[in-house]
Amino acid sequence: MNDIMIALFGLGDKLASHVLLAAAALALGISVALPLAVWASRSPPVAKIVLGFASLVQTIPALALLALFFPILLSLRVVFGEGLPTLGFLPALLALALYALLPILRNSVTAREHMAAGVLEAADGVGMTGWQKLRLVEAPLAAPYIMAGIRTAAVWTIGAATLSTTIGQPSLGDPIFAGLQTQNWALVLAGCVASAGLAIIADTLLGAVERGFAERKKWLIWGGAAIAALGVITAAWSLRDRSDEDAIVIGAKSFSEQYILAQLVGKQLEDAGYAVEYRDGLGSAVVHNALTSSEIDISFDYTGTLWTNQLKRNDNPGRAVIYDTLVEWERETTGTLVLGKLGFENAYALAMRQDRAEELGITTIADLARRSSQLTVGGDVEFFDRPEWIAVRDAYGLNFERQRNFTTTFMYDALTGGEADVISAYTSDGRIVADKLVIIEDTKEAFPSYDALLMVSPEAAQDQKLIDTLSPLIGAISVDQMREANLAVDRLDDKQSPRDAAAALATAIGL
Repeated sequence: MNDIMIALFGLGDKLASHVLLAAAALALGISVALPLAVWASRSPPVAKIVLGFASLVQTIPALALLALFFPILLSLRVVFGEGLPTLGFLPALLALALYALLPILRNSVTAREHMAAGVLEAADGVGMTGWQKLRLVEAPLAAPYIMAGIRTAAVWTIGAATLSTTIGQPSLGDPIFAGLQTQNWALVLAGCVASAGLAIIADTLLGAVERGFAERKKWLIWGGAAIAALGVITAAWSLRDRSDEDAIVIGAKSFSEQYILAQLVGKQLEDAGYAVEYRDGLGSAVVHNALTSSEIDISFDYTGTLWTNQLKRNDNPGRAVIYDTLVEWERETTGTLVLGKLGFENAYALAMRQDRAEELGITTIADLARRSSQLTVGGDVEFFDRPEWIAVRDAYGLNFERQRNFTTTFMYDALTGGEADVISAYTSDGRIVADKLVIIEDTKEAFPSYDALLMVSPEAAQDQKLIDTLSPLIGAISVDQMREANLAVDRLDDKQSPRDAAAALATAIGL
């Protein structure tokens, strides 16, 4: 319980960012939904279209909706210029505002449809204009129902805003995602408690406004609205000096190693006098596009990932050729600087529990293929859609009885707990040794090499001081050192934070 309280008190910036994002998205949703609702209430065809669209948006998972705005905004840079943000607040705002539309629209249209005809006829009878009827009759009668829709939208928006972490927007999703990946359940619970508490407070305040409209009590309306506005203003005030346009932005994917590397590089830059910001939990495609467009300044990637995802290659010409080709391709195609290899490889590999592999007589992937029809394979959330998996599957004729996706943390738990027979492990993961796993030999070399790379955006690559600051990291980290750092974060007992693990790693490599 003490760990949860400590985590909760450390969420100030994340909570403030979450409040601002949810409030802005709700305000934008209301400003779009209410005019549409008025139009829809006067035109059945319009009502059918707008409600159909809002309902369609709701069928898209919030995570997918957030992710879709990244390529949309990236393509719009052709029109609005390179300064258009593609990560962070703007895509999160637009996606969440769309998500808030349906309950507000539906309640507004329904309230107008069920309004007593006699009241509206009376308004027409006394000669009210359309605007007067809307302002003096329809709006007051519909207000309690509209507020009910806004309350629903607020709760949905606050909950969905936790997913904005995946597109680089700070929120209460940061501790939840980080905690899930590192098995720090105090962080997960702290993020969940804070998000749920915020939703309850927002619902209570908006409920007071709703009750004020229903009971014609202005003090309830203005009191609830004023307290809510004060909360948003306080959140904005607390963040007023936190953003630094000159800060170096470090992007990281959603697993422990990337969190550690981000903290390692961040501390190196801070010691050199740079301000640093972190964008954690990004997907492989998102982080590369963000780097090449200078939306982030530094990232960590792997040769095999870039070889298959960006160059669309499924051959394996060897480690040296892959690296040299990637360096040249990035320089000529994206302008991104591959500063160099960090010194270790974190390859995809198929792994099994040692006792299970010995029981089935499996040492190579060819052995595994002969048994695969009776086995369950587990992979991380993107593995089975990656070209590497397709290449390995086809090279060996793998045909598993069942295929399951997990987050990285739960993938290893699934293997040790018997929920999966084989998983797509990472060779620099400390849990391979700790959990007594064995790597199944890839005799056909279907998996490419996965040397860890330090990459710098086209814009940041012009800063020679930055390059000089990062250069000592090239070739400095061995796979054993990285495994030890990863295990320090991933283990259940005596767990370290990514920042502490990064500090220990820095000492180990002599920084």
